[in-house]
This record gives sequence, structure tokens and C-alpha cells, in this order.
Amino acid sequence: MDITLTQTTNRQWVDLVEEYSHKSEPIINIHREDTRKFDAIFIGGGAGGRFGSGYLRAMGGRQLIIDRWPFLGGSCPHQACVPHHLFSEAARELDLMRWFSGKLWFPDATNLRASILQMVELFKSGRGTAHAFMNWQSKEQLDLEYILNASATVIDAHTVEAAGERFYADNLVLGIGAAPLSPDISGVGLHGVYNYSTFIEELDFEPQRCVVIGGSKTGIEYSSFFQATGCPTTLVARKPLMRTSGLHHVDEDLRTYVVDGMRKRGLTIIEGHEPVEIRGDSEGHVKEVVIRDMSTGEQQVLPCDFVFLATGERPRSEHFQQVLGVAVGEKGEILVDKHMRTSVPNIYAIGDLVGSPMEMFKARKSGVTAARNIMGEESELDWTNYPDFLHSTYEISWVGLSEEEAKQHFENVIIIQMPPKGVPLADIPLPCAEGTMLYAFMYPELSGFLKAVVDGDTRKVLGFHHVGFGAKDAFQYLDYLLRRPEGLTIDEMGNMNELFLNPEHFIQLCRLRAGSPNLRDL
Repeated sequence: MDITLTQTTNRQWVDLVEEYSHKSEPIINIHREDTRKFDAIFIGGGAGGRFGSGYLRAMGGRQLIIDRWPFLGGSCPHQACVPHHLFSEAARELDLMRWFSGKLWFPDATNLRASILQMVELFKSGRGTAHAFMNWQSKEQLDLEYILNASATVIDAHTVEAAGERFYADNLVLGIGAAPLSPDISGVGLHGVYNYSTFIEELDFEPQRCVVIGGSKTGIEYSSFFQATGCPTTLVARKPLMRTSGLHHVDEDLRTYVVDGMRKRGLTIIEGHEPVEIRGDSEGHVKEVVIRDMSTGEQQVLPCDFVFLATGERPRSEHFQQVLGVAVGEKGEILVDKHMRTSVPNIYAIGDLVGSPMEMFKARKSGVTAARNIMGEESELDWTNYPDFLHSTYEISWVGLSEEEAKQHFENVIIIQMPPKGVPLADIPLPCAEGTMLYAFMYPELSGFLKAVVDGDTRKVLGFHHVGFGAKDAFQYLDYLLRRPEGLTIDEMGNMNELFLNPEHFIQLCRLRAGSPNLRDL
């Protein structure tokens, strides 16, 4: 279907995306009257491909996106980050209902059981709107050219075949993402075993007992959701939670608060263990998981009817390695420099295809970085330091150095923390703000956690760490302030204007120490 000359609406795209999800016919939007060669063909229209294309087009270049799905935006709005945000919001609401069961105006939630299957169906019923908007915006507002619902075959460094045609460009930008990894054990093909993708597409029953394998962000977030619905859940991880290689700068006090909170909510967490086998019943459905203590070798059987695999992803680099000869790392990631250039001239790679961190910010910024370099504007991307977050039943955000890391590099580290070190959590209802006020007055130990790490000699703030609600957006700006050449001092922080009650309390707490020439812990 060629829609190039047809002015579309968002509503029409909702129907088109649904229709073409069941077809093999391509959706084509190409300006045939434009005789210029493409400056870049973006293989993959996820976050990196779409934002990179948008930036290149805005700079006056000509681009083409080719994507195998009938929509732009990639896996995030379809199966990955958007559903987990929906499920995490549900977990937060369910958690509140359980703690306040039968109190104030809250109904008795003793036997509350929310449907996991219903939440999946809710998400699937609404995701088409996001797909439709990105297709519509990319065509009608950004003037992007694209071929959707068609696989791309790379012929050489300047030639790509799709929808029965060959297209030529000065540069190729590779961005087809990563695929979920499964542990190398028997039973992963049984009915009732899912990863984040198949969970959305294939769940067809209501789980009654869940085992999550893997202590990644995905493992923490989905296990918290499953437990919050009332489905008894066990999380099995090789390493202590939030100590995996994919998470950096996690403060130990923050980690302890989060993990203890997950256990308070009934989640069973088994660290230092690995899966051995998933066993099924006579009908081929999951009935139990066998795990092994990595220290002693002792095995344990976990009964369940649902297994969620959160064991990471591997970049889809094989085709490009074979056809183009791009260099790859030990985990299959395409190796790039800070300009997003691969080992092959005129070939760029972006997003999850270049490995960890597999984060939205990196996908979008790497696409834009590639576009700027293609158009002759030198640009570099450093993704080694960035603000980070995850969900349990809380929002958990951090940026900069942890206390432990700071003490390895600085002699006079000052900590501003709430609740203060050594004070029992139940004795102080801080930090509290919108989202935790009810907890602060009835369950102070659940009202959250915050920490600022400061170099007492230069007075520069080195890191911020927060557990609670409503503070996540602030970390985008705190990251910028910390990474300025001049940094951010405790005095500047204390001189800011805060919105009261603000979620993270950093400004007012810094103000309490900023007047002192000799900084002390708070």
C-alpha cells in the first residue's frame, strides 16, 4: 500500500496498523519526485531510527526508514518499556490498597487478587494509539520517508533491498535492536514460560504462582508487579539484586531500602542461585522450577505455573556481521566509536544494537548523533554516565556517585540522608511528599529514602539517590547540573527555590548545611 500522496489521520492509522499486523504487504511512504540520493537509510524504525531520521531530515538531509513492523517506535511502545510503566503504576496502586486495607476509606483488601491477564489485555487494547501517532507524526509533521511492514536486506554498504526494490544511500544506520536471551536449560519451551515479549503476545491464562528468573531491572519490575496483584512470586537471581553489571552507581543504602521493601511486600527473593531446569506436567504446562545454590550446589524445587525470564538481551548483529563485516564485541554488540561509526566506513550503528545500556535515552541520542555526523556536524555521545531509575512499587532514581564510590576517590565525603543513618525507619516519616503522605502518617517506614553525596572540600555534590514518588523527572536536570564543568555545589543547591512539599527534599536539606564553612553529615 502506497500512502505517500494520501493525507492521513491518527484514527486512520489505528486501523491501518491493526490491519497490516496481519498482512505481509508493505506500507510505503516515499517521495518519488525527490531525485536526490538518500543521505542515510535507517534499518529499524525504533526510537533511534525515528529520532535520527527526524534530526537528519530537519538538517535538510534525505532519509529512509525500513522496519519489519507496520509501525514506527520499535519494541518500547509495543512490548517493552511502555507496558512495564503501566504495570508498575498498577503495582503502586495495589500496594497502597494492601497497606491501607480496611483503614480510612479503603475497603478490605485481605483477599484482593488483581488479574495479570486483564492488565495485559488492557495494554494490548491501547497500544495501537501510540503506534498510530508515531506513524502519523512521522509522515505528516516530520516529513519522513519510510517503508513499514517489510524486512530490509542489506546488499552492501550503500544498498538495501526492501518491498521488492533496491534503495541506495551514502550511509547506512543499523538499529534493529536486541532479542531476549533464554537460559540454557531444559523446559524453556513449555507452556507458561515467557519473556517480556511473549508475555505480552502469548499469555492466555491467569497465573497462580510465579517464578521470575533473573535479577535485572526487568526482573525487579515484573516480579514486583506480579506480587502486587496477589500472585505469590519468587525472584531467583545469580547476584544480589541491583548489583548486576547493567546497573551502575547504585548506593548500598538505597539498595537495602528497596530490597527490604520488596520482601516486606511478601516477595520471596533468592539470591546466589541459578536455574537448573523447568519441569512440566503431562500436558506440557509448567509445574516447577529447579534452582541450584551457586556456593553449595544444593538444589531446590519451586512449584509454580508461570515462569518469567528476565535474563537479558543480545543484539541482533549477526546479519550485519556476515554481510558488512562490522566488528562486534563478545556479547554480540556492534562496536562503535563516540560518533556511532562502526569499523566499516559509512556504516553507523545505534540503540540496543551497540550493547549496554539498553536504555531509551541512548537509543534516541545515538540516532541523533549518527545523523549529525552524517550531515557533517561533528558530534559525540558518551553514554557511560547517565541518570538511571527502575520501579519496584516505588520509583527509584539515582545519578552520580554512590557513597561507596565517592569514598574511593574523595577524602572528605559528606552525606545528607533521610531517614538519617542509625535512626529506625519507623521513627521518622521523612522524606514525604505527594504520593507518600498517607504512608508518612500511618507507616513512616514506607515513606521513602533519599541521599545526597557531597565532596566536603570542594562542596560539590557528587550524587543523588531517591526512593519514593514524583522525583524521577528531576533527575534529568540534576544529571545536567552535576556534569557541568563547574558542577553543582551544596551552596547553589541550598539557594534554589523549591516547590514545597517537593518529593526529594534535596534543596531544603542542603540549605540546612550550606551555611556552615565546615560541612558535616546530616
